[in-house]
Amino acid sequence: MTASAPGNADELRLAARFVEAPYIAASEQAEQKLADWLAELEPEQSAALDALFEAPVAKRVLLGIVAFSPYLFDLVRSDAARLIRLLRSDPDRHLAALIETAFGEVFAAPGETEVMRLLRRLKAEAALLIALCDIGGVWPVMRVTAALTELACASVQAGLRYLLRQESVRGRLAPADHERPEQDSGLFVLAMGKMGADELNYSSDIDLIVFFDPKAPTLARDIEPQPFFVRITQGLARLLQQRTGDGYVFRVDLRLRPDPASTQVAISTDAALHYYEREGRTWERAAMIKARPCAGDLIEGGAMIADLSPFVWRKHLDFAALADVHEMKRQMQTYRGQSEIAVEGHNVKIGRGGIREIEFFAQTQQLIAGGRHAELRVRPTLAALEVLASSSWITHEARDELSAAYQFLRRVEHRLQMVADEQTHSLPEEVEAVERFAQFFGYDSREAFASDLLAQLNIVQAHYSKLFEGDDPTGTVKLPPINYGAGPEDQRLVNHLATMGFEEPGKVAETVLEWMRGEYRVFRTESTRAAFAEFLPALMDGLAHADEPDRAVAAFDRFLQALQRGGRLITLLSQNRDLVALVALVLGAAPRLGDMLARQPQLMDGLIDPRFFGAMPDQRELSVRLAATLKEAAAYEEFLDRLRLFGQESLFLIGTRILSGTVSAQQASTAFADVAEGIVHTVHGLVTDRFAAQHGRIRGQETAILAMGRLGSREMTASSDLDLILLYDFDPENPDSDGEKSLHGAHYFARFTQRLISAFTIRTNYGVLYEIDMRLRPSGRAGPLASHIASFADYQEHEAWTWEHMALTRARVISASPGFRSRIEAVIRTALTRPRDAASVAHDVADMRRAIAQEKGEDDLWNLKYAAGGTLDIDFIAQYLQLVHGAEKPEILDVSTLEVLEKAEQLGVLPHASAEVLRAAVRLYHDLTQILRLCVSERFNPETAGDDLLHVMARAGDAPDFSSLEARMKETQAEVRRLFGVIVEGR
Repeated sequence: MTASAPGNADELRLAARFVEAPYIAASEQAEQKLADWLAELEPEQSAALDALFEAPVAKRVLLGIVAFSPYLFDLVRSDAARLIRLLRSDPDRHLAALIETAFGEVFAAPGETEVMRLLRRLKAEAALLIALCDIGGVWPVMRVTAALTELACASVQAGLRYLLRQESVRGRLAPADHERPEQDSGLFVLAMGKMGADELNYSSDIDLIVFFDPKAPTLARDIEPQPFFVRITQGLARLLQQRTGDGYVFRVDLRLRPDPASTQVAISTDAALHYYEREGRTWERAAMIKARPCAGDLIEGGAMIADLSPFVWRKHLDFAALADVHEMKRQMQTYRGQSEIAVEGHNVKIGRGGIREIEFFAQTQQLIAGGRHAELRVRPTLAALEVLASSSWITHEARDELSAAYQFLRRVEHRLQMVADEQTHSLPEEVEAVERFAQFFGYDSREAFASDLLAQLNIVQAHYSKLFEGDDPTGTVKLPPINYGAGPEDQRLVNHLATMGFEEPGKVAETVLEWMRGEYRVFRTESTRAAFAEFLPALMDGLAHADEPDRAVAAFDRFLQALQRGGRLITLLSQNRDLVALVALVLGAAPRLGDMLARQPQLMDGLIDPRFFGAMPDQRELSVRLAATLKEAAAYEEFLDRLRLFGQESLFLIGTRILSGTVSAQQASTAFADVAEGIVHTVHGLVTDRFAAQHGRIRGQETAILAMGRLGSREMTASSDLDLILLYDFDPENPDSDGEKSLHGAHYFARFTQRLISAFTIRTNYGVLYEIDMRLRPSGRAGPLASHIASFADYQEHEAWTWEHMALTRARVISASPGFRSRIEAVIRTALTRPRDAASVAHDVADMRRAIAQEKGEDDLWNLKYAAGGTLDIDFIAQYLQLVHGAEKPEILDVSTLEVLEKAEQLGVLPHASAEVLRAAVRLYHDLTQILRLCVSERFNPETAGDDLLHVMARAGDAPDFSSLEARMKETQAEVRRLFGVIVEGR
């Protein structure tokens, strides 16, 4: 794609206008990589670039791309002529010319394939141009976001115009102007979020809502409006986001439409207005602040925005809306915000002090006051801050500091996304990786970058924490104080508790009276009683918002009764309302964790530990903590108790981190597995020594524990069993143990395995450690508890069924000597890399999936494992790919489903589009599974689930509300099931 670039003066050239560049360390190999690439070019191109590099900063900008951005360097290498064209251009004029040229070419294109190619070429050239202007400091960051938005709008407009022109040719549309078929079509697209505000980030999705007027004048008489416009919308999404050899244009998200779980992707204006009037929620009002028509029938779109104005901009401040704003803030602070401000791993969008907090700071005040003050109705965040300051809603200091922080953080966000064109907002986890990122961002060291970053994050957090400070969202401050100690005879207290949402307010009042009497052991001191009385109103408010408020009160009552010395804890709670909310969340939304806390309040120590708010401990740190816990155990029984307490505290802390939104599902899965693996290894060693003390050892004996299932794949949840296989070996010439109670060969290891299982499953004062499942051993329940390695190898070679080899793809040795581990891993690798008939494997996998569906059912959307298109389908796809391709491509083998999908794509056995869908589905299912395993003991039913749980579910699925999550689930499962049919069943 070419575009004119007026302005012949050298100073207009992009290459001459660079004023910033990444920092290239002396040891960086970028110079050589750039030289090698230049050497491959035609002499004229190489000479042209050499001339352009004479500009002071131009070469440093390109070296930075070579050193730090694989994505941008791919764009550079793939078309040297394009790079030369861009470096010679005036960037503003060139972008405008690019878009204008693309409009004409797309409109005249002979078919969709050509349209997709043209749009992707436009995206590639514009993306490189915008990146160069950002990295080189040619454009300020908000010009960068505006350019990205211009590109997105142009892509949507061009794609929609092409599709409408095609319908005009087919006679389904009769536009007055065939060059602009969107006029009077009745179909229009609202740009939402950052696209609506001209604030798109570098690798952003575009949030769109598509509406249509069912009485559109240019629609042919015999055409039904809704199916027609739905098909146009689906075609538009396909043009923009379908992956081709040229990549994609923009990922499209249509889930901000009204009730996405039950509505089509294009909605009539009448139905939408009816929905917003009757059911519209506060978050949808907030979302509509940034909405603007970006494509289609813009006159109709403008009319829709005007019609929505009374919904968005209320004339009066009603307490319900204000309470919703407080709830939105509370969720962001409590659920996402338990982690501290940091550098490594910090999310600059939703983390503490991040972009979302600045947006929320401005947007919520617009929402509250914009009905009475029309000047506040602006879309861009910086414009909102400006008008809030000029209208005296915020200080000029707040405006200046938040504006500077916003621009800094947006630049960080862009630079993160330029590395690999990924929609990421998180800094790398490793110090060395942050060092490289800092250099890409122009700093000479991580420390210099970290200093500026932390300063901005802390500024944002300081302003955000004061948002609405002292407000009274429920209006209760104007009422006389409630006497919580009045008891169930006081009708005013009972009525107050009923209003808060308690189903049995009299019973709750009796419980609270018991607390206020101070007769529990925890209330022995006056200071503790006073501290408790101070935070009781906040506690009751938190419990009232729980999934089951009455149950949460009962759980908290058990918790208080069980406390022995709780003065420090009560004082902490009274001084930390976020922790009160977190405890209320645990007791209300996750009964399993709540009961655990009530039975063993010492688990709360983990929440008080400052490490709780930091990074998740790795295996080494967990081992150190476990060893310290067990060090003082004087007897075997105490050893088992301490193991259980360690396991339960770890489970509780990880679970609480999941609920609070401070760890991802992947981090939690790994953490659960790390805890289990450390405990298994410890128990293995303990039982080995104790068994040898009684029965001796067999010469040359080796034992190993093989993790299968979720432990093997490091995808554990709070309720996962341990799927284990025990393998052994010994000197066959000396099969008897040398102890006082000698045992022979296989009998020795069978007894040893029974003792090992008992160590996990025997109930002590602290319950059961883990349930153990050994049904995946050779021959299942019919086979011996422990298998000799030779028998195991023979079984895998000659007897194992396809489903057993599928399970073997997740096998991982978690406790063994290094030599024995290597032998077992060789057996597993041999079994998984033998040649197989693909059709036979596909038949077996499909048969097994059908059998499981018959036994377990597959119609429950929320049975995430067994639902059609659920976790099991993806696991089976990954296992099928490993078995079929393992012989020729053994590098595909991995215990992690996500890693297998990644490798399968890299090896060319799984198309990129399919891999992307499956990876996104895995992450979504893992996120939701972690929540459900924590919070629900039985089958999850949204109809009976409380608001707390639905909020947590929506947050875990990164959805604005539960209905949006449900819509995403339906779409995802349908796509996964389709891919299962394509990949495994050959449909």
